[in-house]
Amino acid sequence: MGIEQTDTTPAARSNAWKWWVCGLLLLATMINYMDRQTISQTSARIIDELELNNDKYGTIETAFSYAFAVGALIVGWTADKWNVRWVYAASVLLWSAAGFCTGFASALTGLILCRFALGLFESGNWPCALRTTQRILRPDERTAGNGILQSGAAIGAIATPVVVQLLVSGPGTWKYPFFVIGAVGALWVFFWVATIRAKDLAPDQASQVSAQSGEGPGFHESFWTIFRDVRFWVIMVVGISINLTWHFFRAWLPLFLKNRGYEESATNWFTSCYYVATDAGALTAGFVSLYLVRRGLTIYWSRLAVFFACALLTMLSLAVAVLPKGPLLLCMLLVIGFGALGLFPPYYSFGQELTTRHQGKLTGLLSCTVWLPVGTMQKLIGRWLDETKDYSTVVAIAGLMPLVGFLALVCFWRLARPVTTRPSGEQTGLSATAADPRGAGQPSAALESAPTDGGS
Repeated sequence: MGIEQTDTTPAARSNAWKWWVCGLLLLATMINYMDRQTISQTSARIIDELELNNDKYGTIETAFSYAFAVGALIVGWTADKWNVRWVYAASVLLWSAAGFCTGFASALTGLILCRFALGLFESGNWPCALRTTQRILRPDERTAGNGILQSGAAIGAIATPVVVQLLVSGPGTWKYPFFVIGAVGALWVFFWVATIRAKDLAPDQASQVSAQSGEGPGFHESFWTIFRDVRFWVIMVVGISINLTWHFFRAWLPLFLKNRGYEESATNWFTSCYYVATDAGALTAGFVSLYLVRRGLTIYWSRLAVFFACALLTMLSLAVAVLPKGPLLLCMLLVIGFGALGLFPPYYSFGQELTTRHQGKLTGLLSCTVWLPVGTMQKLIGRWLDETKDYSTVVAIAGLMPLVGFLALVCFWRLARPVTTRPSGEQTGLSATAADPRGAGQPSAALESAPTDGGS
């Protein structure tokens, strides 16, 4: 027997519709990363033409990161209060405009202002996207759905070097990719509004779906009770650890390759290959987790196994740090990229267990706590490289960070205890451990009896 659905919820729509929406989330994330990655891909030219250094480039990345942290708090609250259909559309239009305006910047101050605006509005992607996958997918499907949406980051990063290679040829031409990529967002908004009905993602529906689908273990009546759940602090540590790795390579890979002796053209083409590998990592992580669940492993252990495997791959940064220019260096970087993005689908899915009603605020808060240290890291790395020219040390350390998140999951994830009650007085558990001794994250009996092909 499948999960009981009502005809007023989007789950009553076809499976094809659910996965089409996941495809739109992929495209939004792709546009998000193309706007974001353009400055990294053109960083060498920008530094030369505007007479900057690594420290000032790090300042640009820091401005983006801090703005992302602030914006995530605002949009996270907004995504819970208002309909995600419109919040998401507005976010995409505004960040696309900020990316477009970056092409008009002619000095450091202009770049910082444009990147600050970009970070402020791009922060809306994940609160809106994760609220959407939580709304339309069952828990056993979410890691796969989150893998699809996160793979958009890689696809955007794959496409960006190609666009840069085609449009950038001489002095001043670094501006053109910003104009082209910034103009793409309006097309996505059209498809999004055409696909999503107003009631599909209405904020007053989310808690009803939670109750109907048997997701009691993740239900929080009050946002503040989330802070009493040990899993909140665990997922914060996990998010910081994996984002430090991902954003180090996102921002500094082109300059690292230049340091190793690669020309601009070779760097552009390899960067596309790198993000092909990261895309494969995100998709593989999501679907391997789903496969393991269908083979009988609990949701908790399937996600943890995928996370650990990806964390082991990023540890190859220890080898990359000492390798010279050559095929082995490039192959190792591809494997690191595969693992770095593969960490995100289980991370998102773990976080979605904490709440349904407050998913937007939770995602925004986690994004804020992630981007503050990421922004600080970018500034410190720029200063370090200007002073020491030593890429090896920072590359080695960057790949080790996900192990910290893995240890947090192993040691503390299943320590949560029930702390809230529903208004009716019915006790509500905060962790799946209390409801299911087999492991946190295991679906309730209603979910276990549901068909695994996504049918209702």
